[in-house]
Amino acid sequence: MPKATARHILVDTQEKCSELKSEIENGASFEEVAQKNSNCPSSAEGGALGEFGPGQMVPEFDKAVFSGEVGVVQGPIQTEFGYHLLEVTSRS
Repeated sequence: MPKATARHILVDTQEKCSELKSEIENGASFEEVAQKNSNCPSSAEGGALGEFGPGQMVPEFDKAVFSGEVGVVQGPIQTEFGYHLLEVTSRS
């Protein structure tokens, strides 16, 4: 079964998510942006979610993790929890 590791940033609005994506694309550290802005408890770890397999995350998130490019910040991705920026850090 495929496995992936990823990190994410969760915020309440699409606008905030897009703003944070721009900051990262302009050189800001993903980890620092996550620590300062993410609503998820993973913010303490720079947004790191650890390793997981297909079906362990909500469908929208799962699709992005297992089909998007590794090392590229994706989003905004809307789920029932809010808006995410997502970076797959490894996939096997």
